[in-house]
Amino acid sequence: MKQSEIKELSVADLQEQLVSIKKNYTDLKMAHAISPLENPIQLRDLKRTVARLATELTKREVQ
Repeated sequence: MKQSEIKELSVADLQEQLVSIKKNYTDLKMAHAISPLENPIQLRDLKRTVARLATELTKREVQ
């Protein structure tokens, strides 16, 4: 998910996306621990997306 897409979402949508992507990240991380993923860069991308979403939520709370 790109930053421009994240900025267009509402606060409720951001929270839903954050929960969804965190769950997806956890599932992939567990799968990678059991057997290596075909594309381990997915983990890095999901982690960064979680950080982007959390940052945008915090930024909106401060404003």
